[in-house]
Amino acid sequence: MTHVALLRGINVGGKNILPMKDLAQMFADAGCTDVRTYIQSGNVIFKKADTLRLADAITANVQKRFGFRIPVILRTSEQLRKTIGDNPFLTAEADQKALHVYFLAAAPNARAIAGLDRGRSAPDAFHVRGQEIYLHLPNGMARTKLTNGYFDSKLSTVCTARNWSTVLKLAEIMQAS
Repeated sequence: MTHVALLRGINVGGKNILPMKDLAQMFADAGCTDVRTYIQSGNVIFKKADTLRLADAITANVQKRFGFRIPVILRTSEQLRKTIGDNPFLTAEADQKALHVYFLAAAPNARAIAGLDRGRSAPDAFHVRGQEIYLHLPNGMARTKLTNGYFDSKLSTVCTARNWSTVLKLAEIMQAS
């Protein structure tokens, strides 16, 4: 089965530098096959039958070798296709540059979702579905108050963001696998 690992906060703003060649090797060493990376922001496509402890193993290995701890969130190709199909902001008139997705490590409970502030960063909007938060950010990711820190604290989980074009490209690469 083809999977994607989404690592949070690497190679951003000169912090948490992690060469993709080294990251790919960590996945190969963990028993993954057909390992490929996409751009420098921590996207790893691979095949592996059992991913039960893979995210924890990669997090621990990165901390041991590079000295920083980063979350690793996994999705199957089927889950990524569902993410694409479930985007409530994807309409014919939508500016795809304004679309982003936060991938959550765990599904939040309904009470936590209900407690989110919908007006926190107007005109930005978000919608939580399962283990994803869909975002429409007309002024861009850099200007929003809908940060991963906000959602992590309110939903008691960990998330990492990808822009819509990256989500689509990852799905395309996974489909070709």
